[in-house]
Amino acid sequence: MKICITSRGNTLDAEVDPRFGRCAYFVVVDTETHAFEAIQNPNTEAAGGAGIQSGQLMVDKQVKAVITGNVGPNAFQTLQAAGIDVITGVAGSVKETVEKYNKNELKPTQGPSVNSRFGLPG
Repeated sequence: MKICITSRGNTLDAEVDPRFGRCAYFVVVDTETHAFEAIQNPNTEAAGGAGIQSGQLMVDKQVKAVITGNVGPNAFQTLQAAGIDVITGVAGSVKETVEKYNKNELKPTQGPSVNSRFGLPG
């Protein structure tokens, strides 16, 4: 199964990015093989709609879960509509997060964790 963890860097040792729509990288990991792809987020500087666009990227990558620090209402709705589990409140390394996910220590959230302006400067 493929899952995505928001990340500050492009390796499994990188820290989880607390933002979804404007995170630095999306690390897509196959939970069975541990093969991964780090995708630089094209939406970090978007004037608006970063969460929706990032959500659509997750749909295109066919992930089953998104794991991040926080997610806003637009991104949450986009992901939920696609049947993608959203797990928030996560910190630590990408590798540690995958291990926690595989041990069923992370549970999906039932709603957005921040407002729609989270992650924007100012």
